[in-house]
Amino acid sequence: MIFQKNENLKGCKYLSILSNKKIAYLSLGCKVNSYETEAMKELLTSLGAITVDFREQADIYVVNTCTVTNVADRKSRQVLHRAKKTNPNALVVAVGCYVQEFYENHIEDAGIDLLIGNQRKHQIAFILENYFSVLAKGEKPDKVYVSEDKTLNSYEPLQISNTEDHTRAYMKIQDGCNQFCSYCIIPFARGRIQSREMESIKKEAVSLAEKGFQEIVLTGIHISSFGLDDCSIEEQKSLQRIDQRMPLIELIQMLSEISGIKRIRLGSLEPRIITEAFCQELAKFPKVCPHFHLSLQSGCDKTLKAMNRRYTTEQYYAGVCLLRTYFDCPGITTDLIVGFPGETKEDFVESMEFAKKVAFSKIHVFPYSRRKGTVADKMPNQVEDSEKKKREHTMLVQESLLARNYELSIVGKMYPVLLEEEILLDGKQYMIGHTPQYVMIAVETALQSGEVLEVTITEEKLQNYVLAKC
Repeated sequence: MIFQKNENLKGCKYLSILSNKKIAYLSLGCKVNSYETEAMKELLTSLGAITVDFREQADIYVVNTCTVTNVADRKSRQVLHRAKKTNPNALVVAVGCYVQEFYENHIEDAGIDLLIGNQRKHQIAFILENYFSVLAKGEKPDKVYVSEDKTLNSYEPLQISNTEDHTRAYMKIQDGCNQFCSYCIIPFARGRIQSREMESIKKEAVSLAEKGFQEIVLTGIHISSFGLDDCSIEEQKSLQRIDQRMPLIELIQMLSEISGIKRIRLGSLEPRIITEAFCQELAKFPKVCPHFHLSLQSGCDKTLKAMNRRYTTEQYYAGVCLLRTYFDCPGITTDLIVGFPGETKEDFVESMEFAKKVAFSKIHVFPYSRRKGTVADKMPNQVEDSEKKKREHTMLVQESLLARNYELSIVGKMYPVLLEEEILLDGKQYMIGHTPQYVMIAVETALQSGEVLEVTITEEKLQNYVLAKC
């Protein structure tokens, strides 16, 4: 059935039905999915459910799926079927994007017992209670719980008070996207932009700070659109309000005033939000980490236009220069797609040369993956997989050189590092952690996870870690 009601969960029978049920969780894809999985786990645990490892025998398997590419779809399907194979008698629940956009394709899938779309995840307890209640009567339960509203334009009330990470906490502030890049299915799977209420964010941030989390990472599908829900379509497209307000800056100011939070890290930003006014305001908050993930996707203007990205390489580079003007040695990271439909070898070289010009501190490289339902899927001149693999390898070699150049550029500088965990490297014990710029370092120290240590960056490197000294 297509589920529409926003049920009040208080007083439902699930309090007894879910008690002592063993539930295994797995999150695929983005950090937003990870956050939502934590929220569902916290809700069901509060009702008496017991969390077990996904590889163990469980009564219920909950998979928060991803559908960003055909590969992600395949992985979602494989994981769901693996869960059913682990325990054929278990209830296998598919949640999220893989369900939302193509649920009709999965109704007959015997490896999936429940399909719960986006904006229904917060009702998972009610849905599970309903499933088991109907089953107990000897009747056939409904399988599909998906909203018929394709815009999905109201923020889903999910929240956490704790997280498995002991040092930093991801906090979802926004959902949905209005940009409609030609390769992306997410605006259809996640809906239009929806911003979380400031008071709700503040309450969660205070709770996390009280539990000792010192770094908050702001995440969402398109956090540059935070607070633009009430704007015109033109304002939403340009990411600039007519009244000149900057809601993301207002949110950062509020979070900066919360005692206990020492770092605020921004998730992926749309390049067009990086204006002089934005940088001037952002630089006022010393808690903001000088690490900016500006999603580029291509360093070739022709390809950017085909992708329906709303900026040029010139505009992108101007934003990077602004960040380097207002912040000392900021880490500039990005995503790059290689082998996009119509990308020639010359276009690829142009993209790589632009990456060298920007001098990124890290690049996530992805070979283009076709996605049914997108404009790019139907574009001519699709690049052969073998050629995409070659370009991916070439770009990764360049990425490695750029990352090392950035690491060497901060040698001798002192940074506060939030220590995360102890590991063994070359027979010695080190604590590892990230600089504010998101460089992973290793240091010999007696301090523990969660403590902040001032370190000096050295030019030595051990495995994937830059070595630092106290």
